[in-house]
Amino acid sequence: MSRRNGERAPLLDALRGGLIVSVQAEAGSPLGRPETIALLARTAVDNGAVGLRVEGLSRIAAVRRATSVPLIGIVKRAYPGYEPYITATEREIAEAVAGGATVVAFDATARPRPDGGDVAALVSAIHARGALAMADCATAADVARAADAGAEIVATTLCGYTDPTRDTPLPALDLVRACAASGAFAVCEGGVASPADLRAAFAAGAAAVVVGTAITNVDALVRRFAGATPRAR
Repeated sequence: MSRRNGERAPLLDALRGGLIVSVQAEAGSPLGRPETIALLARTAVDNGAVGLRVEGLSRIAAVRRATSVPLIGIVKRAYPGYEPYITATEREIAEAVAGGATVVAFDATARPRPDGGDVAALVSAIHARGALAMADCATAADVARAADAGAEIVATTLCGYTDPTRDTPLPALDLVRACAASGAFAVCEGGVASPADLRAAFAAGAAAVVVGTAITNVDALVRRFAGATPRAR
């Protein structure tokens, strides 16, 4: 364990062995209002979530006011001509921390970023603002690069969402194993659709598991059920 991980052990221990709920809404959904996201976040914590993952400055701030559990913040912003959009530059890091995030998650792939920064630069910028760094990875190479750069948390978030990993079955249990072997705090995120998936992720070595769509994406859940009705045929 790195010196930085040791310094931040209480926060990581608060997440270890637990469920992190990603409380995010689709673009244009009425659920995306900060007060609604905060209510969903409180509901998640009241029912056993040990941490939260939230997007956007105003929503992160609303959730921080409503809860006290570890808060993973991200800011999604598209930059024309660049693929990374999850906390892709120091601008987004500053916004996530300003909202009250104790952990900042970022795209940890090797794809070019609009400010020319690399994974090591983003980890350094996160640490400079007093937060832990969570690397959203797609491959084992991403995991190794992020862990070497000092990211306290490595996650499978982007596996299946980059061109080289597009057809990977989710949850990405082989990548969970790579995360666990890296020495950093391993998180399974992406495609965890049932308690059985969650148990499989822990069995593969995850220290914590993030669930989002299966719990908080009401828009997608309603479409799924409405699509099975006679009216939808």
